[in-house]
Order: sequence, then C-alpha cells, then structure tokens
Amino acid sequence: MFRATIIVFLLIFIVGVSNMSFAKENSWDKVFEKSDKVEVKKVRFKNRFGITLAGDMYLPKDLKKGEKYPAIAISGPFGAVKEQASGLYAQTLAQRGFITLAFDPSYTGESEGAPRDVASPDINTEDFSAAVDFLSNEENVDAEKIGILGICGFGGFALNAAQIDTRIKAAVASTMYDMTRVSAFGYNDTIDEDARYELKKSLNEQRTKDFKNGTYAKAQGLPDKLKGDEPQFVKDYWDYYKTKRGFHKNSINSNGKWNTTSTLSLINLPILAYANEIRTPILMIHGENAHSRYFSEDAFKKLKGENKELLIVKDANHVDLYDNLDKIPFDKIELFFKENLK
Repeated sequence: MFRATIIVFLLIFIVGVSNMSFAKENSWDKVFEKSDKVEVKKVRFKNRFGITLAGDMYLPKDLKKGEKYPAIAISGPFGAVKEQASGLYAQTLAQRGFITLAFDPSYTGESEGAPRDVASPDINTEDFSAAVDFLSNEENVDAEKIGILGICGFGGFALNAAQIDTRIKAAVASTMYDMTRVSAFGYNDTIDEDARYELKKSLNEQRTKDFKNGTYAKAQGLPDKLKGDEPQFVKDYWDYYKTKRGFHKNSINSNGKWNTTSTLSLINLPILAYANEIRTPILMIHGENAHSRYFSEDAFKKLKGENKELLIVKDANHVDLYDNLDKIPFDKIELFFKENLK
C-alpha cells in the first residue's frame, strides 16, 4: 500500500525545477503566437511575504490614457509559467478589452523566492492577492473591477483567494485541481490514513536528509520519453509540456522537478474550507473527459448563493483547456467577466 501511495504521490508531482534564465525584454518568449492587438510589458511586484513576483501585463492596443479598465490576474497550471497557458489566457482576454496580468507563482519561473521549486497553499493563494495589490494601483485599472482566473492547481488557489480577498469581484477556475486534496488523498481519494502516515514519515525523513546534505531532493517529474503504458492523463501532460506545443525552459513541468518535501504543507493545509462563504461570482470550467473533473464538481457543490456556474466542455480533456482554442470557452469567460466587472 505504501509503495502504491508513493507512486500516486509522484504522479501528482509531474513537475520540477525552474530555469532562472531571463528573456530579453523585447524578445517573444511565449509558447503561443504573439497578437498584434495587444502590448506586453514585464512587471514585478511583492507579495505579503516579501517575495518579488514576475509578471507579464497585457494591454489592449486601443487603451485610452486616463481611462479605467477592468483587469484580471491569471496564473497556473501548477508547475507551469506565465509564458505557457496563463499567458495565452491573458493575451486572449486582453484582445477582448481587459487589462490582464499573467504571473509566475513564488519560488518558480522568473519570480523570486528560495529555495526554488516550492509550493504552498498559503503562499500561492497570497500570490493572487499580491497581483490584486499590484493591479489596484495601476493607472489604467479600475480597482473596483478586478477579477482572477486560475488554471489547474491554481484554479483551486483562485477559489481559495476568493474566500478571503473581498477585492476580487469575479473568479474563474479552469480545469481545476485541488492540490491539497490530491496530495493528501491521491487521485479519486484512494490513499487511506495509514498510507498517508507512511507518506508523512517518508517525507519527514527526507527533511532530515535534506538538512544534512544542504540540498533538496527532487520528486519525480514527467519522463523525457514515454514508454506507452502510462495513464492517459500523463500522456496528455507530456504532450503539452514536453513537446513544442507547450515546452518552456522555465517551466517545472517541462524542465525539472519540485522539491520532494514541498508536498508537506499541501497535505496539512486543505484549501476551500470556507468555500460556502464565497460571495464573489464564480465560473468553473472543466472538460467532459478530464480525469480531474471531480475536483470541480465537488468544489462547486460547496459554493452557495447566486451567480455560481459550472460549465462542462464537451469532448475536452484536462489539458485541452490549457491551449486548445477550439475548446476553451473564451466567449463565455469574456461575458462572465464583463457582466461581473462593471
């Protein structure tokens, strides 16, 4: 049982070390094509923990100086960087009239924080609020019209941010993962208490070794080559992160591994404990065929009140909602934000 638990745990962390090479200011460093309808500028801002985050701000080219616009902060997937899916979402929504900010979470990508390759439900939720701090003080942003959008694991963190940050006026969670749930219980909640205890023992033993060695052991990431017998969702991830389609040198999922002990806080600090208190309008989007669909369905059941919607995209898998423009319902997302950021 313990061995099976470790396998599930490793599958969860199909991710790794961020390459800290910084792209030249004027070069196009994204995995998607550049739009001629927006302008992009690199920005930096601090979160509440003093960590400097790096972001790409997308501005509509027809932006009028002195006029205030609605804005959206975007991050995810878990282990990805702003040059991948979050940047595509940001560019597309900027084309539709929003000021958008795609940012790298703490300890990853071009954002600061040491050691590298660490995840935390507290800090990663705070990263969204830090983005709201930044946008609230931008000249062309209406501070009363700020929304957030999280993809994959950052869909869960976006909902978590909506629980606590009343400045967030609308939130979208696309192809959501609850990283605390999957870390503690495995896929489809297959890890029991005894197996979880053995996992905790192993991770804490690793902490002792890391301290002694002065380095951080790494969890297993995506393989460089597929054998063919991997679960379909692993093949789907590989097709995005390890091919020209979505590979980026700064991305943990493309080019490295998380710290093994990073999962300890995810096991111990569940998110969405107060999801029933969210008054913010919420749109949740998930693929019909996604292995992760149950995360959105279960989280949606916790939401109360009006203006909460779960949209299931026909014939879409988890990764389709990273970059498949035929599957991502941008018309719906645009309408949702325009109705709720006004």
